Amino acid sequence: MNRLLSRPAGEREFIAMMALVTSMVALSIDAMLPALGAIAADLGADSPNDRQWVISALFLGFGVAQTIYGPISDSVGRRPVIFFGFAVFLVGCVISLTASDFETMLIGRFVQGFGAAAPRTVSMAVVRDRFSGDEMARVMSLIMAVFILVPAIAPAIGQAILLAADWRAIFHVFIVLALIAAAWFGLRQPETLPREQRSGLRPAVLWRALREVFRNHHAIGYTVAAGLAFGCLLSYLGTAQQIMQELYATGTLFPLYFAALALAIGAASLLNARLVMRFGMRRLFAGGQLALCLLSAGFLLITLLCDGLPPLWAFMAYMLPAFFAIGLLFGNANALAMEPLGHVAGMAAAVIGSLMTLISVALGALVGQLYNASVVPLVAAFALFSLLGVLLVAWLERPRAALSG
Repeated sequence: MNRLLSRPAGEREFIAMMALVTSMVALSIDAMLPALGAIAADLGADSPNDRQWVISALFLGFGVAQTIYGPISDSVGRRPVIFFGFAVFLVGCVISLTASDFETMLIGRFVQGFGAAAPRTVSMAVVRDRFSGDEMARVMSLIMAVFILVPAIAPAIGQAILLAADWRAIFHVFIVLALIAAAWFGLRQPETLPREQRSGLRPAVLWRALREVFRNHHAIGYTVAAGLAFGCLLSYLGTAQQIMQELYATGTLFPLYFAALALAIGAASLLNARLVMRFGMRRLFAGGQLALCLLSAGFLLITLLCDGLPPLWAFMAYMLPAFFAIGLLFGNANALAMEPLGHVAGMAAAVIGSLMTLISVALGALVGQLYNASVVPLVAAFALFSLLGVLLVAWLERPRAALSG
């Protein structure tokens, strides 16, 4: 093991490894989508829309926990915190696997999210430890491009498992993959935060770091903008199974449609990695927001003219470029929010990740509960959230535009 750690992973292996480590959240969401109806029926959910809480509960645990792991990683280092998170994630898998009622399932999902927050949040700090600026945005985009393969294939994995076994078998797969990811990280990624740079867990130190993060309006503003963009994605994730399998009757082909949309995000992230060094992350982020806003506003009008249910081909023709635009936002949003806070990267990753997640969970849960056997709530949410993002980014960049003028 010491010999492996003496030769840390090169950039390509680092990107692949970080993509797998951070993918536990996506895997835990997307592989479950084909099983939501069966879980709700087997465990006695009260209403059809309650199945969405299987997704929201994980994100809630994920959002709450990020405020804890970041500061701890600034004190004790990145590796111990990531390993602890994997252990908690495995406990959550066991709780959900053995659940006999819907409430226990939601507890297990919350614990899964609480654990998955550590590798997802702290790995962001690991990237920030190694890279900065547009180079960080490039690496984050490459990680996202590899990472997106997981949600592209995860629903197909879940659907295949359901054809051979019941939904509980999906959690066995989660356990195996989490063990593989933890072992890979443990063998190939050394600690990136030297002891002399660790801040300690003294309340005064934590308070100063927290205050510095919240006083940086640039970081918080882009965090809120990222939360609005992520809220679009969570709105879709919460209703995807109902829209695609029930409203559009795609049946077992649902994973193929889902994969196409996930690959659109991956393609955008890969293209962003090439373009960001030329155009810069600010221009690409603003362009993605504006494109999503205009596209969604136009399709909302079409949706209303179709009585809330446009043809499946039209819905996919809208969603593919919409998801491509969202793909331009993710890597750039994180880099833009983290850029001025490298000296408190752990606390910054915690606040940024937690705030972004909690905003998006609230927005996604609201849109999910508004689901009414049409796509109007979803498309309207995309239009509104992206419009708010456009206005927020324009406000954030006003001082920069004034200086350049």
